[in-house]
Amino acid sequence: MTRHAMHSSGPAGQPALSSHLGGTEVAVVGLGVSNLAVIRFLLRRGARVTAMDAKTPEQMGERYKQLTALPEEVGVDPFRLSLRLGPGYLDGLDRFPVAFLAPGLPKSLPPVRAAQQAGTVLSSEVHMVFELCRAPILGITGSAGKTTTTSLTGEILKATGRPTFVGGNIGTPLIDVVESIPPEAQVVLELSSFQLQLMEASPQVAVVLNVSPNHLDVHASMDEYLEAKKNIFRFQGPRDVVVLNADRPETREMARQAPGRVAWFSRLGEVERGAFLRGSDIMLRDEAGDRVVLDAGQIRLPGLHNLENVLAAVAAAGLAGARPEQAAAAVRVFGGVAHRLELVRDLNGVRYINDSIATAPDRTTAALRTLGPEAGQEPNLILLAGGYDKHLPYDGLADEMLGRVRILLLLGQTGDAIRRAVEEAAARTGRPAPRIIRGAGLDELVLRARELARPGEAVLLSPASASYDMYRNFEERGEHFRRLVSELR
Repeated sequence: MTRHAMHSSGPAGQPALSSHLGGTEVAVVGLGVSNLAVIRFLLRRGARVTAMDAKTPEQMGERYKQLTALPEEVGVDPFRLSLRLGPGYLDGLDRFPVAFLAPGLPKSLPPVRAAQQAGTVLSSEVHMVFELCRAPILGITGSAGKTTTTSLTGEILKATGRPTFVGGNIGTPLIDVVESIPPEAQVVLELSSFQLQLMEASPQVAVVLNVSPNHLDVHASMDEYLEAKKNIFRFQGPRDVVVLNADRPETREMARQAPGRVAWFSRLGEVERGAFLRGSDIMLRDEAGDRVVLDAGQIRLPGLHNLENVLAAVAAAGLAGARPEQAAAAVRVFGGVAHRLELVRDLNGVRYINDSIATAPDRTTAALRTLGPEAGQEPNLILLAGGYDKHLPYDGLADEMLGRVRILLLLGQTGDAIRRAVEEAAARTGRPAPRIIRGAGLDELVLRARELARPGEAVLLSPASASYDMYRNFEERGEHFRRLVSELR
């Protein structure tokens, strides 16, 4: 594929924001890892930055020290960085000409809306990466499977020998290195709905894996969530391409709205262009015809959902120039990502599996289908679930638990909602519900799981919920689970 229009621009004639930051008063709202990198970038550009966060210095802990050290790290005067922390942190946001928002900050907050109405330009780390990157960008979104597919696509493209940079919603913020990325490189970005919501640019190759209810605590509605996802291809040019899941109606429908070319991936049937399954062979179909990539039995990742992720990665990487043999070499050795169906330990015949990345019901459903018993067999899972409430429905997940989960250990804000959904599913279907135990935290529930587990069973942390009621992120939650399991005797 040629390197025309590496990433399509937004509205015609829109000036590059990066060239107008010197001396500008800029607000940076939400001080996570990516926005600390944004502050470094802005200070180097000569901007005067006001850093805003709902947390107080005491609540921020070590990150507050990192924040206050940034001017010295960059080599600028300390007065170029001001702090507005704790209650009222968004006051006066509408007085800033530019505001960089953390991805998960609700755009519907009244101060944010007031700032937009007053003419404040809203931006983000990913926006700057798109604006400044000279290499082609391949972007991947979806409600589930983004991290696995992005990581695998990056590994396939590394196998081509091209310099490959992976970032976005995972890894190190690319804003730190974007200006040094050479034009001949390839950038692969995992893009969440939060990151896409403000975007007015799309990658040259875009991938939409699937769309199901998620993040409804931040998005005003499912329609808003879906529209944010579509931004990954909305601004493409006629020669750009979007890769869609042919097996799902919500992604098939997106083809009607794609301004560029469309390719597909499917495990259920052959597609006109893209990757599909023929018998047990993963096939790639493009201008060169049909070519076998590898046998699906060589995939190390368990579950049908991961077969779909592999198909998507093969299709996307093929469009970016990877040959089938290069894709096959990367897929054969790819063991997955941390916190995704990760075997932590086998103790006395019981497997302990960390799936902390399952922050929505559909991800936990995929885990249950992968690890649960064959039809007609007894339930063999002890499931640890619950966490921060994103206002998602649990009905479908509850149906999947019946017949698969023997014991359900619940914690966090969503524990009671999951319990109700399971009890209602059992009453509606007449099938037995799992034994349900409510706990205060992982420390208690991992010990209960150890007491109750039988040889041949699996103890699965797959919360179907975000982590923010107890942890900073799903990684911290997964690491806590790992540590507790490793200490079991």
